[in-house]
Amino acid sequence: MRSSTLLLPAFILRFACAYATTVPTTHKHKVLILGGGVAGVVAARTLHQNDINDFVIIEAQGELGGRMKSHVFAGKTIELGANWIQGTQSGDGPANPIFELAKKHKVQTHFNDWFDSVTTYDQTGAVDFLDVFDDSVDNYSDLTVLAGARVAKKLVDTTARTGYALGRAKAEDAHSSASEYYQFDWEYAQTPEQSSLIASSWGNNFTYDTDEGGFSDDNQMSIDQRGFKTLIQQEAGEFLKQEQVMFNATVKLISYTNNGVNVTLANGTSIFADYALCTFSLGVLQHDDVKFEPVLPDYKEEAIQSMTMATYTKIFLQFPEKFWFDTEMALYADPVRGRYPVWQSLDHENFFPGSGIVFVTVTGDFSERVEALPDLQVKKEVIGVLHSMFPNVTIPEPTDFFFQRWHADPLFRGSYSNWPPSFTTPHLDNLRANVGRLYFAGEATSIKYFGFLHGAYFEGLEVTQAMVKCIRGGGCAQLRRVDEVKTAYPYVV
Repeated sequence: MRSSTLLLPAFILRFACAYATTVPTTHKHKVLILGGGVAGVVAARTLHQNDINDFVIIEAQGELGGRMKSHVFAGKTIELGANWIQGTQSGDGPANPIFELAKKHKVQTHFNDWFDSVTTYDQTGAVDFLDVFDDSVDNYSDLTVLAGARVAKKLVDTTARTGYALGRAKAEDAHSSASEYYQFDWEYAQTPEQSSLIASSWGNNFTYDTDEGGFSDDNQMSIDQRGFKTLIQQEAGEFLKQEQVMFNATVKLISYTNNGVNVTLANGTSIFADYALCTFSLGVLQHDDVKFEPVLPDYKEEAIQSMTMATYTKIFLQFPEKFWFDTEMALYADPVRGRYPVWQSLDHENFFPGSGIVFVTVTGDFSERVEALPDLQVKKEVIGVLHSMFPNVTIPEPTDFFFQRWHADPLFRGSYSNWPPSFTTPHLDNLRANVGRLYFAGEATSIKYFGFLHGAYFEGLEVTQAMVKCIRGGGCAQLRRVDEVKTAYPYVV
């Protein structure tokens, strides 16, 4: 495996080398930014634009980008994490800021046709159930309308599964179940039973539906051989100085007060700042990979543990030659819901023709199951599914095989957040709220765009703007929070 550090801009590579070899034992800064993903880099840019340059990004990896993680596979740079610009721009309407960064830094993308370039399969091979697939598209659209009506009437949230049932849509066989999975689980990385009806609907509308303030229904897939992360690394390269980034630095303890924040790294280095912004993934906060001193307040801990960190796993295979579907996408209906269902060909004229690469995506609990298995067993299962999809083809041994274990990785503990039905807007406020001079931002703290890359962008911008007001005012305003999240009516037994 070629190290992804080799893909870094030269100035960032110098930073990584410098900080990996010479780290002072103590520091003092105005602001610490914990995490160098999209939220962290946008936060740093916001400070810079406001003439606050005494800051340091502390990043545990050897590069910027966070979950925008690429990998050289079979001679091609593929994306293990964030891969698509979801929602771009319609006419002169609002533009997705990730789309704007991609254009600015000339990141190569191509439209990915999720709905009109699909082939369907089940255990007997190729079977056309596109009529069922089309019904599932309509069922999901009806789900969002039903959710909107509940908001207007101030009705309680429920599961997306209940919403489907209220719309008289029930996936009762393998074909309808796989089609529903494609519309829902493949986006939210969890099942309708595990997901909020209302939040999953507004998550869709605010990104894709221009009538609801969304960007567009376009999905652009990154095929840039520098990696999708190039857009945030190149943006950072326009303003960051060497002394403003610390790579290969893992935070173990965050001590916070109303007067400042002290961060202790795994190597014992202590760094103090007047303010700090934590952009760690929700999964890291949930797993106590970083300790807080004092422990976080109950309202904060309840919010952290009440949201879900979902896992989305892409499993890549390369074969000597292509033997599969000519469409961009394929859907496999297994009797077990979520068992290796969504396939995409990278050996396609729009992506990497002649590459011999295909990948399959699994999500949620099935992702966690797959991560716990040895590679050989996962490969055997995946090849078994291909034998079911193509019963008349002699399928060769793959020449390459790879997948990222997001859930087990202590720097991430999952792929992105998902809103469960028990999670409320006050919980989101509490997840976002600062404690003393320690602030929090990331895709999980975005009420409109949780789970999306542009959610991390907007939160890095908006929370840092609140911090700037604090810094210039010499104090620390408390972002909105609710000490106790209560029900509308008391329980009666």
